[in-house]
Amino acid sequence: MIRALVTALLGDPFSIVNTIGLIAFALVGAAKAIREEFDLFGITVVGLSMAFAGGMTRDLLVNRIPLALQSSTEIGLGLFGVGLAVALSAVLPTPDTHPITLVSDAIGLAAFATTGAIVATEAGVSGFGVVAIATINAVGGGALADILLDRSPFILFDDFYASCAVLGGSAYWGAVSVDAAGGTAATACALVTVGTRLAAVTYGWSLPTMQTLQRR
Repeated sequence: MIRALVTALLGDPFSIVNTIGLIAFALVGAAKAIREEFDLFGITVVGLSMAFAGGMTRDLLVNRIPLALQSSTEIGLGLFGVGLAVALSAVLPTPDTHPITLVSDAIGLAAFATTGAIVATEAGVSGFGVVAIATINAVGGGALADILLDRSPFILFDDFYASCAVLGGSAYWGAVSVDAAGGTAATACALVTVGTRLAAVTYGWSLPTMQTLQRR
């Protein structure tokens, strides 16, 4: 497990951001389940669902066996993220709203938008496909976690979240379109996604609803 993790961290851009994304999103999903007073099994299920649902959907869209089913290392990384959430809950009263969790969520969003864009580009899909798969990879896990928590997926209302992944995927595609190196495109995607998400959290950005537009 440790050797495989070191290999991933020293490997290609996909391995690096995928590792970061799995740990970050498992932590965030588990923290949400802890707030809802789920038992340890439920916490693990929600955490792993948030970590893996987006990536599994991505892999199915490009017609390949999901990575989560190919390597025990992936599951180990997810469980590590769940363990971090449990540890945080022992010292923090509201771990799901703590800055550590909010930053982890932004990092996970950026990491998975980047992995989705990389996989989509390697699969030879269109520019729209790159952006769409990057977004699905980034927000699919969070949507499923919300469903398991018995609430409407928050990416569909009152937040500037999925839009960050759209912007990040667009940045990746734009960089690739001008023949930028893969590492450069991945960096652009990650920076745009995490930057816009942190700005949205800091300044309270959200997309308007129809009700808001009608009131104007």
